[in-house]
Amino acid sequence: MMESWDAVVIGAGPAGLMAAEALGRAGYRVLVAEAKPSVARKFLMAGKSGLNLTKDEPFDQLITRYGEAADWLAPMIRVFDAEAVQNWARGLGSELFTGSTGRVFPTVMKASPLLRAWLTRLDGFGAQVRTRWRWAGWEGTVLAFETPDGPKQINARAVVLALGGASWARLGSDGGWAALLGERAVEIAPFKPANAGLLVDWSDHMSPQFGQPLKGIALHAGPLSSRGEAVISERGLEGGGIYSVCAAVRDGETLRMDLLPDLELAEIARRLSRHRGKASISNHLRKVLKLGAARATVLQEFGRPLPQDTKALARLIKTLPVKHAGLRPMDEAISTAGGVRRDALDGNLMLKQLPGTFCAGEMLDWEAPTGGYLLTACLATGRLAGRAAAGYLASAATR
Repeated sequence: MMESWDAVVIGAGPAGLMAAEALGRAGYRVLVAEAKPSVARKFLMAGKSGLNLTKDEPFDQLITRYGEAADWLAPMIRVFDAEAVQNWARGLGSELFTGSTGRVFPTVMKASPLLRAWLTRLDGFGAQVRTRWRWAGWEGTVLAFETPDGPKQINARAVVLALGGASWARLGSDGGWAALLGERAVEIAPFKPANAGLLVDWSDHMSPQFGQPLKGIALHAGPLSSRGEAVISERGLEGGGIYSVCAAVRDGETLRMDLLPDLELAEIARRLSRHRGKASISNHLRKVLKLGAARATVLQEFGRPLPQDTKALARLIKTLPVKHAGLRPMDEAISTAGGVRRDALDGNLMLKQLPGTFCAGEMLDWEAPTGGYLLTACLATGRLAGRAAAGYLASAATR
């Protein structure tokens, strides 16, 4: 006998679980289907290094971090902003703290306690979670799944898709859903890597610096800039500073590094013009500019042969071109751009081609840097999709 549910949420990441919470609060019977053996795997992985829930900053500042999608996401995030995210987490028993950069974390610095409390709440609403249930599209008007017990079909009065982007496939986000929606004439923007490291073909002399951070730098690419750190890895450059500008790099903008962003060009030139004597250029840079080993080595890597003219060398230090081989592969990116296009959805995130089917989270066509922005938007869009699905069900009951 085929099962019937008020609503089925497909994908048990933060967006899907938030949609299930909204539907459960509204009193509807909800089934959450997850393809992987456990839920919220990417959420848990992110929490291993400290779960960055959100960025504690004013809405008008926070929303700018979503770039071209800011006006689309603004109404959703305005009603579930950084403060709301924090209140929600505290409501699940999490104690929080805000770091010096405004990033908000659970005091325990892990995702698992929050997730356990969240699943307990959903259980209290009567939501049922099934793992190893991979969505296979539709059979007629019903949902089809591949499960450990063979193919299953579910009749759902409303559906929320929260299937993630196309990065970290081993954690569940493989983008395979795009073909299923494409068959239903849903417009999908091509996936592109976001928050990805840079590939650099280092020369041999860089190997002593592998693993070292580049501190006190600024990065610029097109309209984007960052004062975040980068880490020199065997394969290239990684870290929050790189992630913040990688969208512009991906789109063809030149990446430049300012090795001394707190010093003006004239001051750098003045210091470089001091008498050098018999000191090598490396020792002279170390003495008068205090670049440190990592920055000095990167200057040599990307800038040699270094200009002899002090003004030209100062300009190079302020605008060092980073020679790279592009972004890391998409599956190694933290997130992706692309996905279900805005025009394919109404204002409540319902697919125009599929009434009663809503989308949320990273499967939507938006991107943001790391720092709490990704999770904030996933929670906000999941909340809206769940509430809109509940509204759809209530409206259908009166027809």
